Amino acid sequence: MITDFGTQSLLSIVSHLAFIALAWWALQSLHFDKLLRANRVFQARVLYIMLSIVIGSSVSNFFLDYLLWSQQLPTLFQ
Repeated sequence: MITDFGTQSLLSIVSHLAFIALAWWALQSLHFDKLLRANRVFQARVLYIMLSIVIGSSVSNFFLDYLLWSQQLPTLFQ
């Protein structure tokens, strides 16, 4: 049972990091430069990082919840 928690923890960490990286990559296609003030490069990078974390974590939580629910679904028919 303890190894099950370890596997789930590792899967959660990898999933969150992968979706945060994917969100970062996807946000690079947007041109936020036009919305931001001049000479605010550091603040723009912090905004990109925070948006990537929010979007990536939300999507990762969705997929992890979906995975958990799909694993619990067979117990409905027992």
